[in-house]
Amino acid sequence: MDQKGKNFWEMGQKYFIRTVTHHVTGRLVGIDTHELVLEDAAWIADDGRFADALKNGTFKEVEPFPDGMVVVGRGSIIDGCYWNHELPREQK
Repeated sequence: MDQKGKNFWEMGQKYFIRTVTHHVTGRLVGIDTHELVLEDAAWIADDGRFADALKNGTFKEVEPFPDGMVVVGRGSIIDGCYWNHELPREQK
C-alpha cells in the first residue's frame, strides 16, 4: 500500500463503511490494529441506489445507534469512503 493509502483513516473524519454484512456511517474517534471506533454511528439498513446515496447523502432506511461509541471489526470491512454529508441520526 502506498503512503497515501496508509493515511485514509483520519480521526474526526466521517465515513460510510461497508462490511461483509452491514453498511454503517459514523465519525472515526479511535483506531487500532483490529478495530475502528465510531461515534454518531448508524446502521444503513437500505442504502437505496448506491451512487445516489453517496452523491446526495440520502438513504432509504436508517437505524441510528444510541449516542456513544460503536466498534467495527477491521477484518469485516469490504470498503469505505469519506462521507461528505451530515451523519444520519434519525430513524428512517
